[in-house]
Amino acid sequence: MTSVQQQPSPGSAETPDIHTTAGKLADLRNRLEEAKHPMGEGAVEKVHAKGKLTARERILALLDEGSFVEVDALARHRSVNFGLENNRPLGDGVVTGYGTVDGRDVCIFSQDATVFGGSLGEVYGEKIVKVMDLAVKTGRPLIGINDGAGARIQEGVVSLGLYGEIFHRNVQASGVIPQISLIMGAAAGGHVYSPALTDFVVMVDETSQMFITGPDVIKTVTGEEVTMEELGGAHTHMAKSGTAHYVASGEQDALDWVKELLSYLPSNNRAEAPRFAPSDPIAGAIEDSLTDEDLELDTLIPDSPNQPYDMHEVIRRLVDDDEFFEVQAERAANIIVGFARIDGRSVGFVANQPTQFAGCLDIDASEKAARFVRTCDAFNIPIITLVDVPGFLPGTAQEFNGIIRRGAKLLYAYGEATVGKITIITRKAYGGAYDVMGSKHMGADVNLAWPTAQIAVMGASGAVGFVYRKKLQQAAAEGADVDALRLELQNEYEDTLVNPYVAAERGYVDAVIPPSHTRGQIVSALRLLERKMVTLPPKKHGNIPL
Repeated sequence: MTSVQQQPSPGSAETPDIHTTAGKLADLRNRLEEAKHPMGEGAVEKVHAKGKLTARERILALLDEGSFVEVDALARHRSVNFGLENNRPLGDGVVTGYGTVDGRDVCIFSQDATVFGGSLGEVYGEKIVKVMDLAVKTGRPLIGINDGAGARIQEGVVSLGLYGEIFHRNVQASGVIPQISLIMGAAAGGHVYSPALTDFVVMVDETSQMFITGPDVIKTVTGEEVTMEELGGAHTHMAKSGTAHYVASGEQDALDWVKELLSYLPSNNRAEAPRFAPSDPIAGAIEDSLTDEDLELDTLIPDSPNQPYDMHEVIRRLVDDDEFFEVQAERAANIIVGFARIDGRSVGFVANQPTQFAGCLDIDASEKAARFVRTCDAFNIPIITLVDVPGFLPGTAQEFNGIIRRGAKLLYAYGEATVGKITIITRKAYGGAYDVMGSKHMGADVNLAWPTAQIAVMGASGAVGFVYRKKLQQAAAEGADVDALRLELQNEYEDTLVNPYVAAERGYVDAVIPPSHTRGQIVSALRLLERKMVTLPPKKHGNIPL
């Protein structure tokens, strides 16, 4: 590390005379210029050689041009141990401030790995704490660009104390302002907990890593050999741990994703998400506003209940401009979550995916959807649920790993959500999974079904084997055509119970509609629910089955 050079005498050619006004201004300019590259141009060149942006460049690439206002650019650490008193770079390793994204205010910090490896010290932590407090006080989203290697060991326990201050503020700000984390390098130790407490985590493929203990420590303690990418890479945290919400192809892709994400979110829990003029506005009777894409929904569901279809195709035909902003696409592909706009308003989609495990719910899908439902509810984004679910995925691995407790998270999320909830059953809605997926019984506001919906305890095949077991056994003993009898009984069961009309008779669905009317029905429901009010019983907080 470079040490601070001895300053030339006042009034020399190399430094301004700070006893004059002009000299003071020149001195300020010099200090601010130094703060832009505290470790010198050589450090910047090394960052660029790796194909990465500097901490400051990342902020400038994300925010609107000319909008960044820096805070604490001249801060330095106060430590005098282990020679640190001779190495006090300006900024102390993190750039903080505020600005705008698409004209909307945000607060931001960006960690600088060229300064002490991006390790967190007392002043570094204080700078982040200050900008976090500013974000909450002013109701602005907080964006954290992370690229650091844990606590600054030379500063001891004060580093740990500031970590705790940051974590506490992450928790207090949760559900108040959107918190978004970008991981732009290797984040280790305490650096990983703050992102985990935020609403969205973005990682860069083959550049980002997150882990509590690195490969060397793991090998020493357990004997396991693992690379940094295998242990904490972007795809690991998307597909396996579920920590990441998007895997970017590069730093600019990560920043662009955050920009688009912000367009779907309000600035805080008391604000509205941005609205845009819809491309196909609906006015008057729904049938008078049908588009070709609306009509395509009438032929999308296969005749065979066992033939899959891509739920993305349903979503695409319901949303404005065919634009669906999917979240965690590489995780638990049997359920789809993401943002879109309908009638110009931000909405959140939760949808079973029949092409994966037939749309069954499992542990990962339940947790992925529960997290998304709670995020939408926290920021007053209406939730649209598309249901085609034959049940929960069976198996000992699911049971042993806690499908009861972890699957209940999705029940809890829907049950506690007070935002507008609209549910459309496209095909299967069997057993307990019917209840879980935004049913009327769990507090959904508007529940619709297509005529292809099958709402029942189980499918006809399983039900016939259970209800008519003795009759089928008797037929087999008498030498009758068991297959023909089974088919006859299945058709009878389907006609009697496996349809949307029994549920409609009881008010469990509000209407059975042609699929082509779905977009119009959603628009009407969104307009209805815009002024929804809910009074909850007094309590400190619920106890979600974590």
